[in-house]
Amino acid sequence: MATFLLVDNSNSFTKFALGSPTRLGSVRKWPTATLNRAAIGEVLRGWKFDSVVLCSVVPKKGDLIQKFLRAHPTVRVSWQSNLGVGIDYPAPATIGADRLANAAAAAALFKTPAIVVDFGTAVSFDIISPEGTYLGGVIAPGLESMTDYLHQRTALLPKISLLEPPGPIGKSTTHAMLAGAVYGYRGMVRQILLEIRRAVGGKKAPSVIATGGYAELIAKGLPEIKTIHPTLTLEGLRIIGLRQFGNWKPASHSRKSPQSSRTP
Repeated sequence: MATFLLVDNSNSFTKFALGSPTRLGSVRKWPTATLNRAAIGEVLRGWKFDSVVLCSVVPKKGDLIQKFLRAHPTVRVSWQSNLGVGIDYPAPATIGADRLANAAAAAALFKTPAIVVDFGTAVSFDIISPEGTYLGGVIAPGLESMTDYLHQRTALLPKISLLEPPGPIGKSTTHAMLAGAVYGYRGMVRQILLEIRRAVGGKKAPSVIATGGYAELIAKGLPEIKTIHPTLTLEGLRIIGLRQFGNWKPASHSRKSPQSSRTP
């Protein structure tokens, strides 16, 4: 059975996983800032794979990874890859590869129309039409970057660890910052989702899938988000690999994988 190495090279961390035609394996990650040849070798120790599917939003690191793995057939995801979705976008080459991978996963694993909300260094919203076409999206500052900004630009506000605030009225500086960050961020996400739904129109409500580091925290207070899928980008890479190498069989995959269900 063919095995893929799946690599999601994002701004904060680079995630590596093995994927087969039927499942995604365990995930390993490394801070992108310190990723080098030695680190890649360490992460991949003991793994065997036939081909590579790489998405990168950090071009120099992406080039490094691709060069390190040049002995293997490699798909570097772009709008020209076999994504299984159409693209209705004026400059498709400017769409982030991770966003394309998310769109590929959403179209294959969930009902369309769909909105993917990826809580990464930035938070991105990507919209797939009822017909399975990528329409575009929204990019906003990430939750951590907003709180870091407060710490860096004010003398008395501390750096905080992000978690659910004890209530909407802060009884300490830290709690006040948590309330502003978490409740305020949920408000932003809710309003963006509302505006997207108005723009897309139609009677059918989109599937809303959250992924990324703060998906669990923010989606906890947003009933609009029905599904949390921590490995959506890597699943998208797996599906792109199957399509690229001719092994994709839609009938063998459910529209909603068990690991994607949101915990009540």
